[in-house]
This record gives sequence, C-alpha cells and structure tokens, in this order.
Amino acid sequence: MGFGRTLRAVGGTVIAGALVFASAPVATADQTREDQWALKAFDAEAIWKVSKGKGVIVAVIDSGVNADHVDLKGNVIEGKDFIDGGSTAPDTSDSKAAHGTEMASVIAGHGHGSSSTDGVMGLAPEAKILDIRDNGADEDGLGDSIRYAVDHGASVINISMEGGTTDAEPKAVAYALQHDVLVVAGSGNDGEEAGYPASYPGVLGVGGVQNDGTIWEGSNYGSSVLLSAPATNIVAAGIKSNTAYRSGTGTSDSTAYVSAAAALLRAKFPDLTAGQIANRLTKTAGLPSSAKGLTLPDKHYGYGYIQPLAALTKDIPAGSKYGPLTVPTSLQGNESASASPQSGTSDDASASSSSSDSGSPLLWIGLGIVGVLVLVLVIVLIVKASRRNNNRGGGPGGPGGGAPGTYGPGPAPQGYSPYPPSQQNPYQQPPQGQWQGQGQGQWPNQQ
Repeated sequence: MGFGRTLRAVGGTVIAGALVFASAPVATADQTREDQWALKAFDAEAIWKVSKGKGVIVAVIDSGVNADHVDLKGNVIEGKDFIDGGSTAPDTSDSKAAHGTEMASVIAGHGHGSSSTDGVMGLAPEAKILDIRDNGADEDGLGDSIRYAVDHGASVINISMEGGTTDAEPKAVAYALQHDVLVVAGSGNDGEEAGYPASYPGVLGVGGVQNDGTIWEGSNYGSSVLLSAPATNIVAAGIKSNTAYRSGTGTSDSTAYVSAAAALLRAKFPDLTAGQIANRLTKTAGLPSSAKGLTLPDKHYGYGYIQPLAALTKDIPAGSKYGPLTVPTSLQGNESASASPQSGTSDDASASSSSSDSGSPLLWIGLGIVGVLVLVLVIVLIVKASRRNNNRGGGPGGPGGGAPGTYGPGPAPQGYSPYPPSQQNPYQQPPQGQWQGQGQGQWPNQQ
C-alpha cells in the first residue's frame, strides 16, 4: 500500500497499488444509477424535495478526491495533503484519490448528463466536499486533519478509516464537538470489536447492513456503533475523470451515507447542534423484522439503519446538546455551554474584570457573609440528615451515581490501512430482486 504505515480504510477496495476496478468494464451511466439500490431504499427523490445538503461542507479525510470526476466536478473544495504536503490538487493516478473519490461521490456526487440522470448521485448532491488527504501515519494520527476540517468550515467530518489510537486524536474529536462539528467514522470490516477513531467519545460510529436491512457479517461491532447504513454492493465513482465506476462493500460506504444524511439534516435544521443531528438520526432509525425487540443501542445495529426521510420530516424533540454521543471527558459538565469557545478578546476582558474585582473590599465582605451563610446551611442539613437516618435505623449515606466513561491514550499508533477487502472485483451489478421498496424512506421488512 504505499503510505508508509498501512492505511486501513473501512471499505471493500484497495487504496493504493494496482487498483483492479481502475480497469473495470464500463457500465452504462443509466445502469450505474439504476444500481444505486440505497437511493431507492432511502426514497431519495422524496428526500431531495426536502433537502439536498446545500450550504453544508463535509470534510472527507481519506486518500484524496479526484475533483475532476464528471460526477463530482464543482462539488470539491481544495484542502490539504497531510501525507505529501501542500494542497490537495486533483489527481487521477491509480495510486491516489481512489477510496476518497468513492466516499465523496456517495456523499455529494451530482451525476451528469441530461437533468443529471446519469452516473453516480450522492445522497446529499448539493453538499460540498472538503478534500483532506491523510493516512494517520504520523504520531498525531488524524488529529491535525480533524482540526483542519473544523477550522476550514466543515460541519460534518467523514472518516472511513480505522487504525490505532493516539493522544492527539481524542483531543481533536473533542475540539470538533466543542465547535459543533459532527465526526462520523466507520466501525471496520473484520467482524470484530470496533476500533478507532469510531470508538473515541464524541464520534458517531457506524456499522454496515446489507440490502435486505440485516447486518452485514463483516461489520465491526461494539458500544461505539450508534447507527448502521448500506454497506454492500455500493456503486461509486472511480478515479478516472469520465465514466469509471466501481461496486464495493464495506463500512466505508456506510459511513459516507451517514455523513450525507447528517449533511441533509444540517441544511434543513441549521440551528441544531451536532449531537441533536445525531439524535434525529437515531430516533428515526429502523430495524429489519428479524431484529425487532433488540435492546437499543444494539452492538451491531446501534439504534438501527438510517432513514433520512423520516429524520428530515418527523417531529423529533431537539434533545440535549450532545444527544446520543458519548461526551468526551474535557467537555463533561459543559452540556449547556455554547458550541463555540469564547474568543481571546472575551477571555482577556473577563480576566481583566476578575482581576479588578478581586481587589475590592466590598467583594471580600460579601464573600465573607456568603461563606458564613453557607456554613450555617451545611450544619443545618447535616443535623437534619442525621436525625432522619437515626429515625430510619440506617447509617450515613447518599445518592450514588457514576460519572460518564473516560478514555485513555491507548496503545501506540498503528496507522490506518484498507481492510482485507471482501471483494475487489471490477464493477458488478448488485444482486437483483433482493430489495423491495416500501416508500417513505422505509427499508425492506420494516414494520
């Protein structure tokens, strides 16, 4: 794989080297659109009457994006290359821009031809893609890329990769959440416990389902999986600039679909926080009949597979600031705070005011009075509590409660690389006759 340490992309295709789908038989553009079964499952035509993701920037931290692809041209913002340095100029070579191009097209492809009816259409076709090329191979992992995405206007970050953990990455995730940016990451394709960055507090971890709505056997699992989305036989743009496409399987694609759904929601509900966007997705998620009755979130499905149309149209209470996301340690107790930190000017002014007040005699007198009152109140409460306990025949005690989970630095970074692909075949049509749409964004077998 040519990226120093191995890059583990959570998709079913290889990122570097001899890309088999680069020489794939070219399907007709009409067939390409027809084979995008997930759009039918989502009832995309109805979704696009409500939102197309306009005005939303989704950062794709990946192998790079071919901005010249006919189905992406005009929807890609030049970003930064954290592997070779410099900006992310369009690249159509076989060794770059493959996996990232695929993810970008699933999110924000706009098709081509008359009325854009040919080629690949993303779920959020009017969103913009911020192209960030990184493989997490340095000591900070993807930390710098995540911060770059936040600082350059992204409101959703797509990470279709999995690897080791670093000290910098969870801090960067907390930074993103503090700035109201939703980080979406794939769980992986080993059929094992989900890794990182999907398992960091604050990240929306994603699993994969098949086109009958049931979990895909290769999808990784665990408490970090909050949602699932289409993972099998996903048609996407290839690395060529014209009509090169591929069909692949993996939670990379699932992650891209969840990021796209988040973009749709951020365009429709700009006042909701990142956690509240996640809340709408989890509250409207669905399950196949075979999974009914599961305790949610389930370690495989999470709260279920996404149903973007329902998330856009149903009456869902906004909920808490962080919604279903696990709150990073550094942000705990900050649920009611503003999503954006105060500027340096405000902090300086506050510090100056505090310094000035600290020298006031009246302030010290006031603090002394308050201190006495608090002491008296504490003594009264202790006496009352003691009497109650004696009357009940019980000993001293109090309410118990556990703090939200914390996380540590984990092992040394191992880098990121493509999973052993479940299929590396050239473009192939998805199996026919397995999906029966039910309208309203409902998946098969859903009651």
